[in-house]
Amino acid sequence: MPDAKKEDRSGKAVEKIFGMGETDWLEALKDQYHPEMSAPDMSRPVMWTPWGEKLDPENVLEEYPRPQMVRDSYINLNGYWECAFTDGEKQPEKWQRILVPFSPEAPLSGVKRVLKPSETLWYRRSLPDIEPEGQRILLHFMAVDQEAEVLLNGRAVGHHRGGYTPFEMDVTDAWNRSGNELLVKVKDDTDASWHSRGKQKLECGGVYYTPQSGIWQTVWMEQVPENYITGLHMTPLYDEKKLELTVMSSVPVGTCSVKIKEKVLELETNRPQRIDVTGMKEWTPENPCLHELIVTFGADHVKSYFALRKTEVREDQDGVRKLFLNNRPYFHTGLLDQGYYPDGLYTAPSDEAMIFDIQAAKDMGFNMLRKHVKVEPLRWYYHCDRLGILVWQDMVSGGRWGEPEAVYGPMFTGNHLKDDQYGLFGRQDAESREEYYRELEEVVALLYNSPSVVMWVPFNEGWGQFDAAKAVEKIRQLDTTRTIDHASGWNDQKIGDFKSSHDYRKDFCMEKDDLGRAVILTEFGGLTCQIKDHTFDGKVFGYTAYETTEELQKGMEEIFGERLLTAKREGLAASVYTQLTDVELELNGLITYDRKLFKVPAERMAALNGKLKEQ
Repeated sequence: MPDAKKEDRSGKAVEKIFGMGETDWLEALKDQYHPEMSAPDMSRPVMWTPWGEKLDPENVLEEYPRPQMVRDSYINLNGYWECAFTDGEKQPEKWQRILVPFSPEAPLSGVKRVLKPSETLWYRRSLPDIEPEGQRILLHFMAVDQEAEVLLNGRAVGHHRGGYTPFEMDVTDAWNRSGNELLVKVKDDTDASWHSRGKQKLECGGVYYTPQSGIWQTVWMEQVPENYITGLHMTPLYDEKKLELTVMSSVPVGTCSVKIKEKVLELETNRPQRIDVTGMKEWTPENPCLHELIVTFGADHVKSYFALRKTEVREDQDGVRKLFLNNRPYFHTGLLDQGYYPDGLYTAPSDEAMIFDIQAAKDMGFNMLRKHVKVEPLRWYYHCDRLGILVWQDMVSGGRWGEPEAVYGPMFTGNHLKDDQYGLFGRQDAESREEYYRELEEVVALLYNSPSVVMWVPFNEGWGQFDAAKAVEKIRQLDTTRTIDHASGWNDQKIGDFKSSHDYRKDFCMEKDDLGRAVILTEFGGLTCQIKDHTFDGKVFGYTAYETTEELQKGMEEIFGERLLTAKREGLAASVYTQLTDVELELNGLITYDRKLFKVPAERMAALNGKLKEQ
């Protein structure tokens, strides 16, 4: 990326800033972000992670998939299914084996085939024999990309659109005591339409990755009584030392009992009520204290947990707006985390693989991960909760491909556009905008109870951005307890608590906000180093390249030990280094894509972060 001086960043003429003409920066953009885009090569040799190498197909991701609402009745349906690809919605004639929940594009699925937008992906399997015995049978899909229709014994029992949030269905009335066949039909346009897809692209390369389709999170079943608990909504009231709890039930009015430590309380269902939790320890990344609670509603029992913590933006003792945690200033030093694996794509090969990434970030001294345009399985957030790391949660990007001046122009020109110009930003379809808000509601509801999640990021770098002020208002209606970065990187609408910047120059500088907002550096660094025998392809994408890991480590010491420390002294409230691991052609990770090598020793990185947090 061309270098630019601090005093020139606000200039409006591209030529003044970068020494380029008005059309030259478009070519620079193409070379930088879209190098040799092509369909993914499914014949490429597989790059295996340690967990993919030893995967047992008979025991795939068997852990309980919903850690904040655990029941004893649990049947895991991961494992070998059958799948088929057909043109349009033509019925399958030939079936092949697939290992669920890995998408067919993922090597671990055993299929290694891309689903085309014109095709239908079919799944089928028989279900275990169980007797309802006066109970209801619930079937859960934790995520299917993008649109799924579910049939049991030929009867439609469920439909869901959106590749990142779970859905469930009561299949009791379709259940057959003499055997049950489950059929799932999937359509996925990836980036050929306006649906949410994050970094997936049918022709990938640069910052865009191999697409994935279909079932990519755990499928499971459980049995519940006729009247049962349908959900929990928990809000920690840190200053009041209370927990606001709503136990949602399948009947409008009911009574439940809640056990917290030795205390048992009787509460009404479907109504928020406050519980005194005085004396319980607070949650921080350094001491991630979780408190167990057990809810009983008639014959139904669920186990959950909560934490006491508070996150906000306010002025410190010097009058500078900072991020606070539990009423104390707290600098967020974080990593961009894409959540891709070479053998599983969107799906971690195991629970241990998820834990490795989180613990590696902590071992390197980081206290935050920015989950980038992807929503993870609930177990990932559980591990963040229990291990202790803050999470900034991006909404998944979608929309059609916007115009370069909106999507990338601000990086080159310094100009931020109003985001009510739907065509420029690729949001000309009203249905696309409506679907964004529906999915936003689903994601906020899904992750609301997780104490590690402390910030929502509705838009990134103009990718499908629109009406960001309205998105912030919508989030505020759903959640008043977390901070919001309304437009990460650019196309700042001059609203909210943050000035959010992406700056990959080695000589980045702290730039104060003329509106007095907290300043956060939400992407920086991207230092690249290619490690022989640990790269996805011969091609390389990155910003500043180094030949050896020792040179890379010196580069890290320069930007963390000099630039970042100076920026923090001048008022920077948070930073997000790009990135945790390499991903396909992006070789700017601190860890290789196969998770087998740290490019910068964890202790060396921890020392740099230690100075940053101590200052």
